[in-house]
Amino acid sequence: MIALIDYGAGNIRSVQKALEAVGAEVRLTRDGGSVSGAEKIVLPGVGAFGDCMASLRRAGLLDALRQAVQQGKPLLGICVGMQVLFEEGQERGRHAGLGLLPGRVIRFSFSPPLVGEGPEEGFPLKVPHTGWNQVEPVRASPLLHDLPPRVWAYFNHAYYCQAWPEHILAVTDYGRPFPSVVKRGQVYGIQFHPEKSQEVGLHILRNFVERVE
Repeated sequence: MIALIDYGAGNIRSVQKALEAVGAEVRLTRDGGSVSGAEKIVLPGVGAFGDCMASLRRAGLLDALRQAVQQGKPLLGICVGMQVLFEEGQERGRHAGLGLLPGRVIRFSFSPPLVGEGPEEGFPLKVPHTGWNQVEPVRASPLLHDLPPRVWAYFNHAYYCQAWPEHILAVTDYGRPFPSVVKRGQVYGIQFHPEKSQEVGLHILRNFVERVE
């Protein structure tokens, strides 16, 4: 059973449907006991880093998530759910994260303004980074099993994670390369939205369900 953490994230129903579409048994939960009884955990997220952490704290889920990781249970963070896995986020102030991955989350900043390519050449890159972009695996992992290079996924974020190189599974280029998939032990994070990334997103969720142990 996969515990899907329900702390009010706006994309939770879409994530639930995507997980069920790849054969997962999913239980929505705000209860630490359900987290401890699950085989795997998915932490979705949209919105701000600090709001996400505050909601998890109010629900009493911070210790439950950390204990589940200590027990070796796979945890997958999605978008802001990935960002709060890190030590600190700098969105609207400085906020402590779960500290399951070393590093911090900072805002995209282009100075001088960078320009895109193709039909939008000559226009500054926009923040937030919204829309389809390529994901380039740089390290083998069960989560990315059988995933071709440079697949397209859907992003929507203004902040990115500064991860340690050894924890980066895939990168995406937006003015500069940034980590789009990370892993430390049994803790995984994906910056894009798998529930909006069509077959690529379902492929990665299926790998989490079937191959990550």
